[in-house]
Amino acid sequence: MLDGASDGAGRMLGYAASILAALILVSMALTAPAVVDGRPVLFALGWAPSLSISLAFMVDGLSLIFGLLISGIGSLIILYATGYMGEHPHFARFVLFLFAFMVSMLGLVLARDLITLFLFWELTSITSYLLIGFDHNNPRARRNALQAMLITAGGGLALLAGFILIGTAAGGYDLAQILAGPGLQDGNLYGAILVLVLLGAFTKSAQFPFHFWLPNAMAAPTPVSAYLHSATMVKAGVYLLARLHPALGGTLAWSVTLATAGAVTAVLASVLAMRQSDLKQVLAYTTLMALGTITMLLAGAHPYALTAAMTFLIVHSLYKASLFMVVGAIDHGTGTREVAQLGGLGRAMPLTALAAVLACASMAGLPPMIGWIGKELIYAGAETMTGAPFVAAVAVAANALMFAVAGIIALRPFFGAPITTPHQPHEAPWQMLAGPIILTLGGLVVGVLAQPLLGSVIGSALTGSLLQDRAAGLHLWAGFNRAFVLSLLTFTLGIMLYLMRARFAALVDPVVRRLPSLDDGWDRVLDGLRVLAAWQTRMLQTGRLTAYLMAVFAVVALALGLTIIRGRPEIAVELPRSAFLWLTAIFTAAGAVLALNTHSRIAAIAGIGTVGIGVAVIFIYAGAPDVATTQLMVETLSAVMFAIAALRLPGITERRSPRRQMAHGVVAVTTGLCVTAIILSVTASPLDRSITSYFEENSYALAHGLNIVNVVLVDFRAFDTFGELIVVLLASFGAYAVLKRKRKAGP
Repeated sequence: MLDGASDGAGRMLGYAASILAALILVSMALTAPAVVDGRPVLFALGWAPSLSISLAFMVDGLSLIFGLLISGIGSLIILYATGYMGEHPHFARFVLFLFAFMVSMLGLVLARDLITLFLFWELTSITSYLLIGFDHNNPRARRNALQAMLITAGGGLALLAGFILIGTAAGGYDLAQILAGPGLQDGNLYGAILVLVLLGAFTKSAQFPFHFWLPNAMAAPTPVSAYLHSATMVKAGVYLLARLHPALGGTLAWSVTLATAGAVTAVLASVLAMRQSDLKQVLAYTTLMALGTITMLLAGAHPYALTAAMTFLIVHSLYKASLFMVVGAIDHGTGTREVAQLGGLGRAMPLTALAAVLACASMAGLPPMIGWIGKELIYAGAETMTGAPFVAAVAVAANALMFAVAGIIALRPFFGAPITTPHQPHEAPWQMLAGPIILTLGGLVVGVLAQPLLGSVIGSALTGSLLQDRAAGLHLWAGFNRAFVLSLLTFTLGIMLYLMRARFAALVDPVVRRLPSLDDGWDRVLDGLRVLAAWQTRMLQTGRLTAYLMAVFAVVALALGLTIIRGRPEIAVELPRSAFLWLTAIFTAAGAVLALNTHSRIAAIAGIGTVGIGVAVIFIYAGAPDVATTQLMVETLSAVMFAIAALRLPGITERRSPRRQMAHGVVAVTTGLCVTAIILSVTASPLDRSITSYFEENSYALAHGLNIVNVVLVDFRAFDTFGELIVVLLASFGAYAVLKRKRKAGP
């Protein structure tokens, strides 16, 4: 029904979703006074108390920053999407996916329980898959959506294992308890936890060597790209690193791994951004640069480095959402995103040009934008980190390249001589301009009033969430210091790179082309998995029931045999003295031999029934008439059902070779001997009567039944019995459908 909504209804749904996101923003903002005062807002609901798992949420300084960005930018993105693709026939479905994406990300950053966090972590992967592959008729979109989901979901599995180890080491999954505890750095599980958590974070935030999926996600519609890159899924990884910083940070392994991965990602992405001609691809690689920089800063343990990480997170969210929406407006107004086909658009698109210039000024780190403060803090934080010269050099190189990229985005399309474009350039509708203008003006206002507007919120994140004693101040002017000198060096290098951008691209292009393509490698890995799956299917799915049974019983025999060999249990064999039991055993064995050697289905059914009756007789002899009655009923019904089925089945044709018969016999005898040995070892040990005594004492008191077996099946194990009945019933339906199916007449 959503896909069939009219254009007007779809737009109304977009406006409603945008307003709802704005209301979430307001509700998040209303919690700010309490959070700044050091009073996090908590909510918890019992989920699986026996496993120490609860559906718990928390608004503290860190989650408040992310919550404000997610809901605020989300409201503007949904409004932008209404103008950008409101006439799309499936726009209502798109809005539903986008809003679900926002809710998933909000749940992730607000979760106080690790299992709850993981639940929303996976929901972001699923919803991003739906959004990236929204144009399902495009093979490229489907391929890239699957790639993003498989990589992030694979990292999610590693993360789940890490969370379980954290819960084991900390005694629970509550984040407040884990972060307030003694820390996990000195525990035996720290190494495994660190590797698993970093795998989850690096795949989600596209850190090297998992960076290649993020530029491919540009197959999504522009509103998705704007949201994905600015405030949602790719920020989940750095959020997790920041959230677990007090519990996992501070070690050499943490510092070296994050600094190295972040540095490589930042520099490599900046270089690759200079080679792109599509504006969306340019912005995609600059997102990688920002994520790498934040990851590198989170390797530190000093308040300056962590304040820089939080500030640059906000900086990047504001300008990146603006620039993606600007690029969408350019594409909407001209019909192209190629840099070489754009020029002189400032006169036809003045508001878009204003938003682009302001956003790129923040991206380049120019005052008085908030980007200037973020860049100054990066350099100040680099001085406090291990390997400070290396970190500072990486930051300068990445920021200089970003300065040049900002010049390409802000100057090339809007200034200079006009270039003929596929469509006559025109300004985008107000829904598409509201977001970029609000966010860029916000970056300007926040830059001028950074400390009063952001200082307390970032301070609460540092002191309340990251457990630092203080936070660095946010000032436009911090004096003539080393950070200021590095900023001047950045501007100088950035101007040179912008002026020499063609030569720079020509210089690095041969080097980049010689590097192995991880994206192509991913395709080869998937092709290899398909070949392996096909080979495995041919080996296992033979279509012969005997082969499947052979495999099942062989595995059972192997597992039991290894258990017996390793455990070396005591086996007490006591032969029965009763002639009646010997006759029953001979009677039962004769039925088994008959079932094995007959070519008649009726005779086989009789043989199997004989075995069942023999077992029932043994139950009666052992004093279990109820179990014997059940056994007899099952055997009777089975015989009747088999007999009815045999009327519709062809005769038995023996097609097994002597070698296969021998193999089947070996497996059958081995399984039987192993099961017999296990039973004998169990009966040789003292019987633990705790469960038996419980049922004897409570069968009548709790269930008002005198027959203990019936009470166990119907009351104490009611759900198990119900499930077994459903399985039998479904199997009966399937058998009935097969038997009633009419065969087509042959030629």
